[in-house]
Amino acid sequence: MPRWRNWSGKLASRPASLHFLRSEADAAALAASAASAGSRIRVAGATHSHAPLVINDDGVIADIGGLSGVIETDVGLGRAVVWAGSRIYSLGNALNQRGLAFANQGDIDQQAIVGATATGTHGTGVTLRNFSAQVLGLRLVLASGDVVDASAEENAELWQAARLHLGAFGIVTRLTLAVRSRYRLREQSWDSTLDEVLADCDKLVPDNRHFEFFWYPQDDRAVVKIINETEDEAEYPLAAEGSRCAWSHEVLPNHRPVAHTEMEYSVPAERGIACMREIRDLLRNRFPDVAWPVEYRTLAADDVWLSTAYERDTVTISVHLGMDEDDEPYFRACEEIFLAHDGRPHWGKVHYLDGGTLARIHPRWAEWWRVRDAWDPKDTFLNAYLTSLRP
Repeated sequence: MPRWRNWSGKLASRPASLHFLRSEADAAALAASAASAGSRIRVAGATHSHAPLVINDDGVIADIGGLSGVIETDVGLGRAVVWAGSRIYSLGNALNQRGLAFANQGDIDQQAIVGATATGTHGTGVTLRNFSAQVLGLRLVLASGDVVDASAEENAELWQAARLHLGAFGIVTRLTLAVRSRYRLREQSWDSTLDEVLADCDKLVPDNRHFEFFWYPQDDRAVVKIINETEDEAEYPLAAEGSRCAWSHEVLPNHRPVAHTEMEYSVPAERGIACMREIRDLLRNRFPDVAWPVEYRTLAADDVWLSTAYERDTVTISVHLGMDEDDEPYFRACEEIFLAHDGRPHWGKVHYLDGGTLARIHPRWAEWWRVRDAWDPKDTFLNAYLTSLRP
């Protein structure tokens, strides 16, 4: 029996079959065959999720990595059509050669673009939105094997729900994404303390295109980073991190090779500093041995139904632990604080919420499920985890 693992190795599954997709025709045939046999399908991108979204014991896991690359671009309209299995890092240079770039991307660029949009993955920037908010259209293979396109002009309600889709509507084979003209960035970083950087947030957040920090609780060291657009020429070879000037796709990501597990919550922007201080107090009083950093970023409001930034400017706070550590006591304690600050969990990271709680914190939860159920009435694209969250 095949075995599937996520990037960190913490999550594993034993599906009945593991299928490697290489074409839309193959995806359509697989969907129809599985649905006819009563099997469920989950699609794997780059396996970077810390949530059990792909686990599908005794079902089908479809690896979409073979559907990769840029299909077409339109510089005038600022859009690019890409294959859903494309790793984010593979798209950066391809778009750059066409004079284009993503408006933003995350700290890690190893994910498949379909997984990043499926879970609302994001970078940092008070004026910048997550990847799901950049989805202008998508192509979807249904359980019947039929292929449908969705956008604001065609199957608009499906598009609205499936911009952040959790892999629950069908096999997404291609995405149309908003892009912009290519640009260069300059990164600067320095060490501070948590109190100092929080006191400076009112200036650092609005005055920079990108602002974030990692706070290391053992020595109260906050590594602060700001990044801004520049007309300066790129400077090679690139530094590993801390002081770089190059094209956007070369500056925004970092190398994060150490396997870990992670929880991230998004809280209203005006509550970010207070929430961060409570996390600090939690670490000092109850978890003084935790050495992994806490990450603090910003995110602009959007209108994506299941986005953690739906209709509100946002601060995201992430906590981490190593794979040899028991994360549940620490993460559950952090989750209590996040929820007290009206937090919403990142879909690709650890949380302990049930469907009822998610319905209370996501205003469009019931609508998302209504649209999902209409397009996948036999639940071909759900797994046990997602089924457990159903209203």
